[in-house]
Order: sequence, then C-alpha cells, then structure tokens
Amino acid sequence: MENSNDAGLIFYPAYCFKASPTHFAWVKIALADVHRLQRRKGFEGQKIFFYKNHPITFISVVGVIVARTEITRRTILTIDDGSGATLDVIILQAEPREKNPSETTTTTHSQPSTSQSQSKWTWSTASKTEETDMSTEKPDTTFLNETIHVSATDRSIINISNLKPGTTIKVKGTVNSFRSTIQMNLERYSIIHDTKTEMEFIDERLRFFVDVLSIPWILTEEEVDGLRMRALKDDIDVTEERKRAEKRAKRKLEMEERDQRYIQRKYEKEERKRAKVAGVCKEDGVKIMNDIQRRNGYSPDFVGK
Repeated sequence: MENSNDAGLIFYPAYCFKASPTHFAWVKIALADVHRLQRRKGFEGQKIFFYKNHPITFISVVGVIVARTEITRRTILTIDDGSGATLDVIILQAEPREKNPSETTTTTHSQPSTSQSQSKWTWSTASKTEETDMSTEKPDTTFLNETIHVSATDRSIINISNLKPGTTIKVKGTVNSFRSTIQMNLERYSIIHDTKTEMEFIDERLRFFVDVLSIPWILTEEEVDGLRMRALKDDIDVTEERKRAEKRAKRKLEMEERDQRYIQRKYEKEERKRAKVAGVCKEDGVKIMNDIQRRNGYSPDFVGK
C-alpha cells in the first residue's frame, strides 16, 4: 500500500531509523493523519508505517470515546478527535482468572505502588504529561472469572473499566493494519479531565506536524554513510559477541565433561578401594569367627561358607 504522493521521497534503509525524529518516539498525531500512514515494500513484517518518509511505530492521540465494543478476546474503543476521522483502539483480553478469596474490596481498589507504576514504562520515550495515567490501576475484581485486559507489548494488566463513551482520553500504542484499515493496539492511556490539557496536546501535535511530519525527512550522504558504518560495526560486534558466547559455551561444556570424567575416575578408584577394604574386613571377620569357634571346641571348617 503505497501513496502516489510519495514520488520523489527518499526512503532510507532501516539502519538509518535511529536518526529519525519519529521512529523511537510517541508521535503526537491527528486521527485523520493516522489513516494517511502507509506501508512500504521492503519493510514487511516490521510493523513500520510511514508518513511521507518518516518511519512511525508508536503514536499518541487524544479523542473522545464514541463507542465501546466487546468481541471475542478483544475490546474495541472507537475514538474521535474532531479531525474528520475516527480510530479503533484494540485492547487485548487475557484469559479469565478467578478472584483470590483473600482479596477484599479495599485491597483490590488500592493504587499500585510508585515503584511498580514507574518501572512498567521506563522504556517509553513519551514526554511528560500532567494528566494521571489510569492504565496501571488494578481492575475491579468484584466478579469471578472477570475479563482482564492487557497491553499489546508486555501483557501488563490494564484497567479499562472507566473507559466509557463520552470520556476524553489520551491513548498511546502501536500502529496496526486490519483489512486495509489502520488501527491502534493499546499500550497505555490516561483520562483527560479538562479542556486545557486537551488543548495543550493539540498545540504540541500541531507544532510537531508543522516542524516534522509535514517536511520530508532528509539525511546527507555523510550521515547515511556514518549510520551505515555504525550499523556494520554493530553487526560485527554482534557477530563477534556471538562467537565469544559460543566459545564460552564450548569451554564450559568441555570443563563440565572434564570434571565429569575426573569425578567418574575418582569414584571408580574409591569403589575399588572400598571393595578391597571390604574384602580385607571379610577375611578378618572369617579369621575372628574361626578363632571363636576353635575356642568353643567346634570345627571352624563351616565358618565363612
């Protein structure tokens, strides 16, 4: 699925993406522009979409929930941001689980610890926001065999019980395509409580569009050569590290085999020694029993037979 408007654009190899302002970022984008994202030949299976020639994987959008649909293993939120398009946000459902009898209503509604809520998203490149992240709240466990929702990437639990039509939310996720329709797989979300926060996001989104997305991504030949050399060096480093790991594994195996042979030889030597000692003890025992029999006036011939 390519756009004729892409004519004249330079699509750089994947090793250049680390220099892209969009590839490793939560791209703030309008829903109408989300549906303009395109796939490119040569990048199949990499979950990478392009706006002009900007590679995009992660997006951040704000909109009002206009519909919520429950289907098998999925919950679909349809959101509208007023840009002339809507977007289906896909939330995965985990296997139903039973409530722990020891849990109470108080504990199940408690907030997660600070360390837990912070550690889940340390990889994110999202900018700081003032709204509260609600996606890491513990879900309501009032019912047995409840439906548990999880994020698309790390399968961490997400509470979406408060996501109802009419709620304004900020959603972050990965771009996906189903039957030629762009969708988003939910990673995290936060509820927008006031118009000021929503307008701040829209202002940031517009600035990013004007400064970045609306302009083709351009690298100089020197930058491309530098990125290619860096990629080659990384490949060499990875190959050498793999070889070193294989050598370490081989040495470890050889040491284990050598230790096993040593232990086996030592065991066999000790077994021979124990057998010899046992034979001597048996002979001494026979002599002692014969002496006892002689002192008692019996013939010792049967002893030891």
